[in-house]
Amino acid sequence: MMSETSYFLSRRTILMALGLATVLIMVIACSFDDKKDSSVSLPPAATALPGSAAASSTPAESETGGELVIYSGRSESLVDPLIEMFEEATGIDAKVNYGKTGELAATLLEEGDRSPADVFFAQDPGGLGSVIDMVGPLDADLIGRVPDWARSPDDLWVGVSGRARTVVYNTDKLSPEDLPETLDGFTDPSWKGRIGWAPTNGSFQAMVTGMRIVWGEDRTREWLEGIVANEATVYAKNTPTVAATGAGEVEVGFVNHYYLHRFLAEEGDGFAARNYFLPGGGPGSAVLVAGAAILKTAENGSQANRFLEYLLSEEAQNYFAEETYEYPLIDGVPHSELLPALDTLNTPDIDISDLGDLEATQDLLQEAGALP
Repeated sequence: MMSETSYFLSRRTILMALGLATVLIMVIACSFDDKKDSSVSLPPAATALPGSAAASSTPAESETGGELVIYSGRSESLVDPLIEMFEEATGIDAKVNYGKTGELAATLLEEGDRSPADVFFAQDPGGLGSVIDMVGPLDADLIGRVPDWARSPDDLWVGVSGRARTVVYNTDKLSPEDLPETLDGFTDPSWKGRIGWAPTNGSFQAMVTGMRIVWGEDRTREWLEGIVANEATVYAKNTPTVAATGAGEVEVGFVNHYYLHRFLAEEGDGFAARNYFLPGGGPGSAVLVAGAAILKTAENGSQANRFLEYLLSEEAQNYFAEETYEYPLIDGVPHSELLPALDTLNTPDIDISDLGDLEATQDLLQEAGALP
């Protein structure tokens, strides 16, 4: 017969064996479940994110959510509805820092690698060019949606809407026949006290950069000094310049074309101002673009790429055409019937990617007395 001690030892051995077997079964099961869960949650094959030096994956079409930090040189009244549309379409929470394009570019340069910005949405190519070393290359398919003239030759930024430079004039005091064919004519002393301009505006500074390219430094300086000598009234931006022209405070203003149409939409055809597209061409007839770029240091690279994709979507391009009266840049979206076709404008031969020398333009404006 088995002794009591032997019995308990054998029973203990059996129990230990059963316990080890149970643990082993649980480990195997958990391992299997982990593998099963892992195979379900794996994302689709990742691709390099355009526009960001950091390794990120391009999100699937159904992927939503996340955050995005945008530095916007486009005014809040113009693009906030569009950004809300983007948020609704994607579930991405966009945090927007609005300001003037030049000031935001300076902020980006000061912040450097510490900048929280993911996207720089600029009013003009000059602002984008001034921070060109801070942005990364975009996907070829994305940038290929717009014409060659409306994008960076190095694929570092992409235009999202077109804006023509124009002269807005008061219709109670002037007719097109009273206006000079090029900007040169406005330096004539007869225009003293009749002109409005916004020297701090990014698009105006981009136009002056175009002057430097087409006319050279000396002639551009002479033109600026001539406008200063004619005691042009200074406004903060395009909107008050157009408002002042319609009210008769000034008779002409140097602006982007689309601001007038916002006034006409709100106040009707009785608003006493219209656009004059300079028939003689030159820098005053330049067609610029608002554009966007993705920072190399973007922490939300996938969301940033989705924002640029959205800006070049049919929905967003129709918004630019119908709500802000800008020129859409992708095929298949027509511009407003209120605007002349781009190919009818006498535009100068300027590569807009060359308009990035913002600092030299601002220095010239200061030398001429246009900026403090």
